[in-house]
Amino acid sequence: MASDDIALLAEALSKTHVGYGELSYKGQGLKLDNTESAKELVREIEEYQGLRALRLEGNTVGVEAAQAIAKALECKDQLQSCHWSDMFTGRLRSEIPTALKSLGSALMTAGARLRELDLSDNAFGPDGVKGIETLLKSSACHSLQELRLNNCGMGIGGGKILAAALTECHEQSSALGAPLKLKVFQAGRNRLENEGATALALAFQLMGSLEEVHMPQNGINHAGVTALATAMQHNPHLRILNLNDNTFTKRGALAMAQALRHLRTVQVINFGDCLVRSEGAIALSAVLREGLPTLKELNLSFGEITEAAALVLAQAVQDKPHMEKLDLNGNCLGEEGCEALKETMDNMDRADILASLSDDEGEPDEDEEEEVEDEENGKEMKENGVKDERESPVKLEPNCHPEILSFLSSPTAETLLKLGDNRTGLLQQHVDVSDPDKVADAFLRISSLYSDDHEVKKAVLETIDILLKKAFSGSSLQTYSFLSTLLVMLGLLKGEGKVKKVQVLPGHLLVLEHAVQQDYFPQDHATLLDTFVARHGKALKSCSHARDSLKSTLERRLSPEC
Repeated sequence: MASDDIALLAEALSKTHVGYGELSYKGQGLKLDNTESAKELVREIEEYQGLRALRLEGNTVGVEAAQAIAKALECKDQLQSCHWSDMFTGRLRSEIPTALKSLGSALMTAGARLRELDLSDNAFGPDGVKGIETLLKSSACHSLQELRLNNCGMGIGGGKILAAALTECHEQSSALGAPLKLKVFQAGRNRLENEGATALALAFQLMGSLEEVHMPQNGINHAGVTALATAMQHNPHLRILNLNDNTFTKRGALAMAQALRHLRTVQVINFGDCLVRSEGAIALSAVLREGLPTLKELNLSFGEITEAAALVLAQAVQDKPHMEKLDLNGNCLGEEGCEALKETMDNMDRADILASLSDDEGEPDEDEEEEVEDEENGKEMKENGVKDERESPVKLEPNCHPEILSFLSSPTAETLLKLGDNRTGLLQQHVDVSDPDKVADAFLRISSLYSDDHEVKKAVLETIDILLKKAFSGSSLQTYSFLSTLLVMLGLLKGEGKVKKVQVLPGHLLVLEHAVQQDYFPQDHATLLDTFVARHGKALKSCSHARDSLKSTLERRLSPEC
């Protein structure tokens, strides 16, 4: 090693931070190619008694230097924290696994019990995960609480290897009576996609100890999001969930909303740039209404959420005492929508928690929306081998009563009356009220028969009351999803998937007007409905009289005097 290089290294080492149990070379830009170049650093490690944390981030370590450092670590049994991010700049990818294996082997030889391992920003790919695989499976990681692997290029293969290693670590540590209790997991920008995310989800579900999960920018869509949502339900102490810049769409958002219903300690949710869209936003609003008591931050920016759905979200955070930030920037509110949202937050005395709306995308163009939606649905169906059944009637149970089957397949006033006094009981048996799509479909089919005929009107309203009373006995998420589906079918909300708009009839709106006046129809649901009818009433112009009557009834229902 040249004398100039030795002098530079000596100068860098003189800046080494030595704290209680920590030896830090962070950000010193050391270029450690071989044993000679690492000589001084190795000596300091060897001489440091009671080493608990070693910071090597921001340097570059070659294979030979890593082996020399590893040799020094073989007697450091108290080492708990390895901050080794950005440690292989300029190195060949093929070198990194070898270096990692050497360092990992040393930790195992020392009998170390790690609590933190950070290998972020090392871009080592799937082979790099293989380099730490043995370490992760070993007793050195039975005590691991924080694992950070941001921006490592793991890919699907690396995600699967990592998931298998964590699973084995948990199984082996559990057999010894002290199961792995990982608290913090970070793996952003790793191209994990659905397969990698799903594999990791199984490991997360097994551990059940996570408090923070950070997996932004991984190319995960609704299938992987759904798997992660299931896993999160099994981690009751979760505080932070960051899935920024993945692709939820409606199915992923609904699955995640369902998971969040069961979690009581969540403080930060980051679903920004995740295409949550309006239906997903409404589902999350339901969860905000009935749960998430400790929530502090909610990021739903750049999610193609429209004005009415954003207002529903805003209303849902009103009673969240710990809420510090609501980020709805970059959505599709439009200038008037942004002002309406600001006004709503101000009226609730919560204007201080609303983030900037400076990057709002403006109101969406309806024709363009439908074209993009059809393209997305067609592509997804083709990829999954699914036949397009968006125009088909709702599917009924195979053992459906023949009279109910006949009525719901082709509803008429005559077939409704022929069901007799037992019609409500039969409908309850054969319409699954836990399925929002089926409830909305049944509602529209029955309400379409509404008329001035006393007997028919009575039959329609009694049937609807029984149907909705049972439906509204479920969770807020379930009933908000019903209203969301109904809004899509009435043309008041852009939807995804097979649910399509129907030809709106006066009966639909008049029966809905009746329903909102009943005790079973919650006040916040009436608020949701009023928000959409007030802002998208032009979609109901073919039934303007019934629409205006519904609007007036909603206004009376929601007035302070009521």
